[in-house]
Amino acid sequence: MTIQTPIAAPFTPHVARKLKNTLSALALATLSLGALPFAAQPVAAESLLNVSYDPTRELYKAINEAFSAAQVAAGKPAPTLEVSHGGSGSQARAVLEGLEAQVVTLALAADIDKLAKEGKLPADWQSKFAHNSSPYTSTIVFLVREGNPKGIKDWGDLVGEGVEVITPNPKTSGGARWNYLAAWAWAEKNGKDPQEFVKELYTHVPVLDKGARDSTTTFAQREIGDVLLAWENEAYLALNELGEDKFDIVVPSLSILAEPPVAIVDANIKTPEQGQLAKDYIDFLYSPEGQAIIFKNYYRGWDTSKADPADVSRFPALELVDIAKFGGWGEAQKTHFADGGIFDQIYTAK
Repeated sequence: MTIQTPIAAPFTPHVARKLKNTLSALALATLSLGALPFAAQPVAAESLLNVSYDPTRELYKAINEAFSAAQVAAGKPAPTLEVSHGGSGSQARAVLEGLEAQVVTLALAADIDKLAKEGKLPADWQSKFAHNSSPYTSTIVFLVREGNPKGIKDWGDLVGEGVEVITPNPKTSGGARWNYLAAWAWAEKNGKDPQEFVKELYTHVPVLDKGARDSTTTFAQREIGDVLLAWENEAYLALNELGEDKFDIVVPSLSILAEPPVAIVDANIKTPEQGQLAKDYIDFLYSPEGQAIIFKNYYRGWDTSKADPADVSRFPALELVDIAKFGGWGEAQKTHFADGGIFDQIYTAK
């Protein structure tokens, strides 16, 4: 193959002027293109997935809207925020199996401990935020039908003849584990064999749903059962959404201090910017604005400075036991809810 070398054109004054003009145009174009990234380059918005437990749907819808607005007001791009809801135990398993949550807001510390055990976040995760990483607390109350036709006043009434109790499955639901432990604590205080009392209680449960919201649907919409063992916020939400003429809230003599915790799932943080967004998100829960939303959604917050006084004063005082009574969540989980634990020993599926 022969390669021919082109013959150069004569370098005349006309050619020189033309070359100069071409080079000048190219230089201006290069300068203009180079300036574009500095003048108009948009800042990319980060995304965040919050994997939460069953009855927080309304809470995190309100939190996400307010947090996104706060980010924009601070001159940051509006983040893409998503939330997944389900039974707390089921949600923890989903994250272990690959659901890429950057934040978890679950019902039990034990469920987040499972993630830490598998290296998804540090073992000391509960020390990262205030109040043992619980931005709010709640408790367990009874939701009964209007007029309380079965006369239910305390835990002992739940095992009365003909009483049907609706509560979810403690193997999948964090709220159900709080229900179980509250009943156990009441039996102990009142001189009853707690294992026998809880065993009898579950003979009055016609169906075990997977999560707290499912149980609320069973009780309120399918109209099964006489009493729902409910998160306090779920009970108030039922009154608000379905009508105070349909249900009453009964506060037992003793219940349990539920401390639903939050954490950043470090293993699922892809960039430093996403990590900062996750921290900002949890910090917002503790902010006066976030706490006001928490109170408004029927949870017991810590900071009342911007909350509506009516939202703060709605909660009755009652005796609360905490998880330390059961040796902490690690011990309670192993003793009561692990495979072969007390719940498996006392419960016979219908």
